[in-house]
Amino acid sequence: MYYILFYDYVPDILERRGPYRSEHLAGAQAAYDRGELVMAGALAEPVDRAVLIFKVDDPQVIEAFVRSDPYVKAGLVTAWQIRPWTVVVGA
Repeated sequence: MYYILFYDYVPDILERRGPYRSEHLAGAQAAYDRGELVMAGALAEPVDRAVLIFKVDDPQVIEAFVRSDPYVKAGLVTAWQIRPWTVVVGA
């Protein structure tokens, strides 16, 4: 099943993410390599949210990802939400 993870960022995410970015991206890459994360990226103009698409059987996998994410731990993510996504076109 597909799920979308939405992140809401602090207003100055671009200035504050530096010390955490490599570890954040490594965690995302590891989830991708395991076949859990399909794609991810930040929304632009403004950079205020991120969207991460997961394909997993259990949303607890995503909750574990969130709990371990350096952006979340550092307070760069002000809120997050996991929503089931019914895909009607595409793989």
